[in-house]
Amino acid sequence: METVFQNETIKEILARYRRIWAIGHAQSVLGWDMEVNMPREGILERSVAQGELSVLSQEFLLKPDFVELVEKAKGIEGLNEYERGVVRVLDRDIRISRSFPPEFLREMSEVTSQATKAWEEAKKSNNYSKFEPWLDRIIDLAKRAADYLGYEDEPYDALLDMFEEGTTTRDVTRMFDRLEKELKPILDRILEEGTVPQSHPLEKEAYEQAQMERVNRMILEKFGFPLGVRSRLDVSAHPFTTEFGIKDVRITTRYEGYDFRMTVLSTVHEFGHALYELQGDERFMFSPIAGGVSLGIHESQSRFWENIVGRSREFAGLIYPTLKENLPFIANYTPKDIYLYFNMVRPDFIRTEADVVTYNFHILLRFKLERMMLNEGVKAKDLPELWNDEMENLLGIRPKTYREGILQDIHWAHGTIGYFPTYSIGTLLSAQLYYHMKRDLNVEEHITNADFGPIKAWLREKIHRWGSIYPPKELLKKSIGEELNPDYFIRWVKERYL
Repeated sequence: METVFQNETIKEILARYRRIWAIGHAQSVLGWDMEVNMPREGILERSVAQGELSVLSQEFLLKPDFVELVEKAKGIEGLNEYERGVVRVLDRDIRISRSFPPEFLREMSEVTSQATKAWEEAKKSNNYSKFEPWLDRIIDLAKRAADYLGYEDEPYDALLDMFEEGTTTRDVTRMFDRLEKELKPILDRILEEGTVPQSHPLEKEAYEQAQMERVNRMILEKFGFPLGVRSRLDVSAHPFTTEFGIKDVRITTRYEGYDFRMTVLSTVHEFGHALYELQGDERFMFSPIAGGVSLGIHESQSRFWENIVGRSREFAGLIYPTLKENLPFIANYTPKDIYLYFNMVRPDFIRTEADVVTYNFHILLRFKLERMMLNEGVKAKDLPELWNDEMENLLGIRPKTYREGILQDIHWAHGTIGYFPTYSIGTLLSAQLYYHMKRDLNVEEHITNADFGPIKAWLREKIHRWGSIYPPKELLKKSIGEELNPDYFIRWVKERYL
């Protein structure tokens, strides 16, 4: 295979990096298996294995001769953009990894593996007390992580930067201030004018899992998803995407047995994540620049496919024959019904089921609580009530169960405090990419004709092929000439719903 890496020092770095890559590959397999296949009682051994692999990966990354090679490469002039990308990513990884003592990494991995299973049990039984002690440990770990990493303004900056390089709490606060100010009146107007429904009879229609599995697979085939060749579709409690490499990317969905839009839109969403990894440059294989650059950029891809494509009139028309063929009750509905059903707007409790207009309020709630955890000494016992109060403040509704409120997301069990704002960053950016894409393509016509090649090619050219060469803000300037701008999303919401 053609190589983009010419410098001998970089080649030596990449030869040594393969071991680190291999450990990450193994951890991905173990993580995927834990969510999809593993029997419940396997958790103790799995958490220990993951913890030891985390420490082993750190040992390889921080080996003095490896660190010296990266330091040497930082001083080499004339590196090409790919080689500079390798140095940038590894230098950042070394800085972050050096921050954490091995015993902290081991503890983080073991606690989060066990907390994940505790969360699943707590959610299933609607019993917050099963998860509460684990969440206290995770809050403590998050505070310690921020202290180890260091920060200028507040601890949240350190954690946010882990997921969205170069983004600060100040950036996110500005973004949410703008969204809250603009979206509240839009939401009120939509609910008042009734331009789209707040509920739909299709929500109550029951389906069999086998029927919906066929529908999801047929939709993925229309997108050109390489099922069984370079990808899989499985079932998990919380839909997710795992990339083991450019040639093996797996997604999951879930089936509730009714309200089929949830599984369709989850599948379309995860396809967007998977496509980002599948369309990476194969010349980057086994290197630190092979994957997506950040969670916000990643989320822009999944939200593009879920919201821009999946909630469009054209997509409703495209999948209508597939739905009719597999779900007998669809005979009583029209393509317009499917469109309206996919685009309902109403304040609701569950983030993953939220409509596009209210979705960012769900993220704002979590952002506020996470800052409280880090800055104000809030404990796990305080969070359910704070959650419910904030939900009432933002959306005018109050959860009646833990499942509707604090237990709905898996993220805190994973220890990923600082992650949630990337969902709003990605949601906003998906609309921004759409308007830039429209300058080059008739997006709606391509969706109507199931001609997704040009859309995928555009995304590959602008985002996917660059892997992690550039940090997120720089990538956006290079690909579309500007940084994140909420105006595009606000315009899209107005055009779609008003």
